[in-house]
Amino acid sequence: MSISETIDTADARTDFDEWIRHEYASGNPRGFTAFVVLVKIKKKDVEPLCSTYMHVIGNETDWGEITTLLAGSGMTWDAAAFFPKRDFRSGGPLDNPSARLLLLDQEAKIRENRLAINDGYFFDAWGRRMRVEET
Repeated sequence: MSISETIDTADARTDFDEWIRHEYASGNPRGFTAFVVLVKIKKKDVEPLCSTYMHVIGNETDWGEITTLLAGSGMTWDAAAFFPKRDFRSGGPLDNPSARLLLLDQEAKIRENRLAINDGYFFDAWGRRMRVEET
């Protein structure tokens, strides 16, 4: 597998900042839940390290705040994949039990096939959008 990056230097905001603002604006004003999978990039593979979820309420979050939050994992990571989910009834964030179960499902999909990372939004440590590609 290989990693491809899309780099846009026209704006000081990161690709992540653009994505999260767009994602928030495209749904219920109560926000959404984001599953986050931290990844180590290897020569021919990506290795999932750990995962969590967070409820995104508002569009003020930026890449700097996210990296500070993710530093609390204690992991040395190269990239992070985000998978937005909304409650099918309310359109807003998931309840915690549902989020935990769906996160386990997302982890299993990635363990089975690393290309499942592309089902979400994959960013390097600088907030630039990437994709996992077969080699």
